[in-house]
Amino acid sequence: MPSWGCLLVNAEGEKDHLAALWKEGGKPFHLTPKADVRHYDHLYAACEGADCVIHAAAYGMTGIEQLHKKHIRSVNVGGTGVVLEVCKRRGIPRLIYTSTINVVFAGQTIIDGDEQSVPYFPLNKQVNEYSRTKSIAEQMVLAANGSHLAGGSRLYTCALRPPGIYGPEEQRHFPRMALNIQRGLFTCKFGAPGTVMNWVHVKNLVQAHILAAEALTPEKNCIAGGQAYFINDNEKVNLFEWLSPLFKGLGVSKPWIRVPVFLVHLSAVVMENVHNALMPIVEITPLITRNEVHNVSCTNTFKIDKARAHLGYSPKKYSFADCVDHYLKTRPRKRNFFLLKCFLVTVFFISLVLLAVYFQEVSTFLRENWDKYRYLVE
Repeated sequence: MPSWGCLLVNAEGEKDHLAALWKEGGKPFHLTPKADVRHYDHLYAACEGADCVIHAAAYGMTGIEQLHKKHIRSVNVGGTGVVLEVCKRRGIPRLIYTSTINVVFAGQTIIDGDEQSVPYFPLNKQVNEYSRTKSIAEQMVLAANGSHLAGGSRLYTCALRPPGIYGPEEQRHFPRMALNIQRGLFTCKFGAPGTVMNWVHVKNLVQAHILAAEALTPEKNCIAGGQAYFINDNEKVNLFEWLSPLFKGLGVSKPWIRVPVFLVHLSAVVMENVHNALMPIVEITPLITRNEVHNVSCTNTFKIDKARAHLGYSPKKYSFADCVDHYLKTRPRKRNFFLLKCFLVTVFFISLVLLAVYFQEVSTFLRENWDKYRYLVE
């Protein structure tokens, strides 16, 4: 049985961050050539000879991408529809979808959640398009389990739900956090000191994909068919403590001023509105979005018992400090952020103007959220 599948590319034709790190897992694979996951013909040609597709393509995970709603929908939902169609036409019997914990988490406290007790978060209450479309796509993939394929066989599907991914070559979370620390924008922390979350090292995530591919074969009775699995390092960490090696490596003091979550959330709302208002003229990357506030300020941890039982998943221990060492050796030269800071001051004053214009909406927001966050300032 071939052990490689297809790792799909994102809408820009760049490799997904998981694909870029796949070699770190020490497993053979075949990467689709530069293409657009939404183009049926390109994808159909790329999947020739494959007997397993690993769908890792997505858009809108972090930064300014989170606000490109139309693009997010076309890649995450439209692209997934193309993947399913290609699998059916090509007769590919196994499909693994790289999902996210955000299909069930959107700012509510979850402690040791499992696949049975934590339902999908309502789509109409998701605050960002990435989470909403990833949830839709995951449900599309799982619903396709057992579908008939060309040639008479059946399609078996499963989904893996990782939290934040880290590793030596990770290009989504790590560089953005490091850059913001260097810019002096990480001077405060927020959320209760006991707030914890999970992370997953890319090698552990690769291990989970390989095991899932095996668990969709007749030899394993297709035990993973139609199933979703939480995947993480089986460790709970506070983000600001976990990032300590990065602060130290960059020569920056750890943030010690604690800002109420309420104010950070309000800032995220303002920055998103500033982005939307100025987008026809210039596109400004928000320092933080509502989704990122939720991920940092609310405890969200998940059990991996089901992945252990069905897949044989056993995460290894990795050091975030090692990833920091690698980053420091390979990072771009230090930049001068004077002009950027001047620009941010300008944005701040524009934000004040918008705040005045939308005062009524902001007042309503404050009243609706006061009860939720008041304990943080009392």
